[in-house]
Amino acid sequence: MAEFKAHINQAKIDAIKELREEFSDYDAYIFTDYRGMTVAQITDIRKALRKESAAYRVVKNRYAKIALNEIDKKGADEDLVGPTAVALVKGDTANVVAKVLFQAAKDGTSIKVKGALVDGELLSSEQIEALSKLPTKLELIASLMGTMKAPVQKLAATLLAYVESKGGSDKEA
Repeated sequence: MAEFKAHINQAKIDAIKELREEFSDYDAYIFTDYRGMTVAQITDIRKALRKESAAYRVVKNRYAKIALNEIDKKGADEDLVGPTAVALVKGDTANVVAKVLFQAAKDGTSIKVKGALVDGELLSSEQIEALSKLPTKLELIASLMGTMKAPVQKLAATLLAYVESKGGSDKEA
């Protein structure tokens, strides 16, 4: 009986290389099942993700597994089963991208988040949903700045009230 050998052709090698190069430009990967979605729905998700400096790509599972393993992003093999599209995330905006994906699901698309690979850690669908509910980095900074500004505003208002109670006015200065 003849031994089976896998045929590796140049097109497959090139496809994996292209995927590896694209994946290496991103920091996090959110895996989704796009079964039942229309081309228009996928296009809408892509447009929404582009606003967040993210991409949405339908991938061949085998190629994606190889490409991720080659760039040392291991562990996503169980999420790369069935029809898969990957949301590619730059920087620390995984929660914003996840928010877009879960909003699309609420709006009636049949997208299903399978899991994610964020900061080298594999997250389940439930964990990525919880991440999507966290405030963004900019929202946290704005909240912090508001908290830091409040005591200074209170001091200024108190000083102004004191000056006015003594019969002074800021116009006389």
